[in-house]
Amino acid sequence: MSRKLTVAQLIPALDAGGAERSTLEIARALVADGHRSIVLSRGGRMVERLLAEGSEHVELDLARKSPASLARVPALRALFERERVDLVHARSRVPAWLGWLALRGWRGRPRFVTTAHGLNTPGFYSSVMTRGERVICVSNTVRDYLLRHYPHTDPAKLVVIPRGIDPAEFPYGHQPDAPWREWFFAEFPQLAGAPLLTLPGRGTRLKGHPDAIELVADLKARGIDTRLLLLGARQVGREAYIAELERLALERGVADRLAISAPRDDARDVYACSALVLQLSNKPESFGRTVVEAIALCRPVLGYDHGGVGELLADLYPAGRVAPGDRERLAERAAELLRYAPAIPPLTRYRLVDMQNATLALYRELADG
Repeated sequence: MSRKLTVAQLIPALDAGGAERSTLEIARALVADGHRSIVLSRGGRMVERLLAEGSEHVELDLARKSPASLARVPALRALFERERVDLVHARSRVPAWLGWLALRGWRGRPRFVTTAHGLNTPGFYSSVMTRGERVICVSNTVRDYLLRHYPHTDPAKLVVIPRGIDPAEFPYGHQPDAPWREWFFAEFPQLAGAPLLTLPGRGTRLKGHPDAIELVADLKARGIDTRLLLLGARQVGREAYIAELERLALERGVADRLAISAPRDDARDVYACSALVLQLSNKPESFGRTVVEAIALCRPVLGYDHGGVGELLADLYPAGRVAPGDRERLAERAAELLRYAPAIPPLTRYRLVDMQNATLALYRELADG
């Protein structure tokens, strides 16, 4: 093993989300490889797990988008010096600005890395994500986006490391047991008796819930009976939007084929018993974790061919790609996949271990450079 490193990851909070999950996954890999892992955030429900897995947590508010946050810079610099930090990894814009300012003018250690997790609104504020000595992009979509909006960025420092899923959590060919199925369809009896389509995602317009409802209606018009679960859309504060979706389903004559659930811990089992997992976001997204999760389970995915979702489908399941907003082709392709879905081999890319190994290799390269 190379020398022991001390790595500090900076993130606003540890409550939920893809960047937060990645923070814990890299922290776990650092500890397993014999390094020291420190995470700085204002806290959250994931801190307990972080500590249990061997990392340290320093509670510091790095989330406030205010000039007052600049007062954190001296404390950050002092911490980096006191703890002899080798590498600082910022995963969001405010923490990145504060980390970059704390390291400004510092020769030698620590090295500075950023991860661009999303397609942030272009501008000076977001440009900080390109200021790392290495910039990790979670997809080629993100890399292309950064180069398009920040053309002075050196392409050589942009490193594509896709997010990865743990095949042990999404085992190939997994099927839920009979008691789970009985319990699930007792909770959602309207979903029984026909192929299930599942669209996972928050209760926001971005996720394309209306397109999924229209798809079920279009399939019904073709004589194809399906059911639809909008998984995770029913959230506090989204009541008006949910009511809008329910009205659309009623108007389109498919209200009796629709269920809208809150976020659930058994998404793996839901995907596994779905005939199709949908990804119909109306704007390009940086990645598409649920695409990889479903394919790891050997479930077909049907989605719009743009952004990270299109990139993943092109690589892992080309048969599931449809041009964004093309309702007619969406229904045709859904009908084709319901009749015969191409075989899906076991996942050999986009695995958690791939992401962890690539990130730790980047850390070592910088620290030794």
